[in-house]
Amino acid sequence: MDEDSANVDAANDWMQPFLQFWRDYFEQADTATQQLLNWQRSVDWPERLDRSQLEAASKAMDAYLRSAEFLGAMRGVIDAMITTQRQSRSPSIMAPLESWTAPPGPLWEQFIDRWAQATGLSESRRGATPFDVVYQESSLRLLRYRSDVAAAVAEPVLLCFSLVNRPYILDLQPQRSVVRQLLEQGLDVYLIDWGVPSNADHTLRLHDYINKRMKCLADIVCEASGSPQINLLGYCMGGTMAAIYTSLYQRQVRNLILLAAPIDFSGNESLLNIWTRQGHLDVDGLIDAFGNCPGAFLQACFQQTKPVQNYFEKYIRLHEHSGDNAFLENFLAMERWANDSIPVAGETFREFVKMFYQQNRLVEGQLRLRGTPIDLARITCPLLLLTANFDHLVPPNSALALTGCASSAEALNLAIDAGHIGLAVSSKAHRELWPAAARWIVDHSTLRH
Repeated sequence: MDEDSANVDAANDWMQPFLQFWRDYFEQADTATQQLLNWQRSVDWPERLDRSQLEAASKAMDAYLRSAEFLGAMRGVIDAMITTQRQSRSPSIMAPLESWTAPPGPLWEQFIDRWAQATGLSESRRGATPFDVVYQESSLRLLRYRSDVAAAVAEPVLLCFSLVNRPYILDLQPQRSVVRQLLEQGLDVYLIDWGVPSNADHTLRLHDYINKRMKCLADIVCEASGSPQINLLGYCMGGTMAAIYTSLYQRQVRNLILLAAPIDFSGNESLLNIWTRQGHLDVDGLIDAFGNCPGAFLQACFQQTKPVQNYFEKYIRLHEHSGDNAFLENFLAMERWANDSIPVAGETFREFVKMFYQQNRLVEGQLRLRGTPIDLARITCPLLLLTANFDHLVPPNSALALTGCASSAEALNLAIDAGHIGLAVSSKAHRELWPAAARWIVDHSTLRH
């Protein structure tokens, strides 16, 4: 027996207890779901929890998450992850490990579907609006949404979502769909679905996403619509990318609409700004060890920024509204999306952490992509900046910094009392924000005759 075969056999023997646990975990999914439902019905819950207690706990936890004690512990956990991954990088062992740890289906999706079945609710799906795939390359797709309303303006809307999560949060449910809000105003809507990067994609950089993929898709949209310009709408990291794209290809962008898009990465208001600093996050070690930034790692980080809300308060609200089917439908849809995490291409993640979070090069005028300088002053089109007053990931000041960098003669900020995700899915956003935003886009576009 050669050495590689011996290593694989050794890995097989070592992995058997883990594999058995994994199989048992899936086999027990139905039982676990039923037990949770029974527990929820049996607990003697208070009629309403004192929200002041939750607010006090949240403030205390936020202070702790900024403390030297927590930051040191976080660095230790990440360093341990890196060390463990490095020790398991033998090519002869990694192949069986990767195949073994790939589940037959996402566990959380199975849980959500079974919860829906047990409670008599419909299963939530990825997206509510029918679409056509206009272009596809590997997992990268360009979607065009179908509409019963004739296009009222010449310039289509191109939605550019973040690389961190899946984009169907913009079309989560019929009554909570940014896509439908735009379609109802007579806008032709396209969306970039960046897909899921494979291990082979770990070398992709921001230049590849913005100057190659995004430029290719924008050109396809222009050709398909017959318009030389687009209305570019970017969300979160996708908004940062949209701003960079506009600075490079301003003539192609009629209007730039940014939804909670970080521009200025200075300050301590966001925990992400603190956690990603060089002394707290070894981004080189992380990417060198894993190749791509694991989606589960990113999800855990985002959840940890609001632990009281994410691990406790939302389940209290679930109990309080346990008899409200509309609430439960919304809850299940959000849980599916929030737990549908994907990795980020390794070199892109490395660049974004270093050049944006750690060095703040974008607003400092020092950012270069493949040698090309990025100058936000080259943005001259009208700007619509959509912000959330309670956004803990992208504080409004970070997003509004674009107005001091761009050369646009017109810039409007529409803000509501909501959080980062609430901008896309909250009732308030769809009642107050999106009708006004969609009208703004129409008013600043070329009407069809």
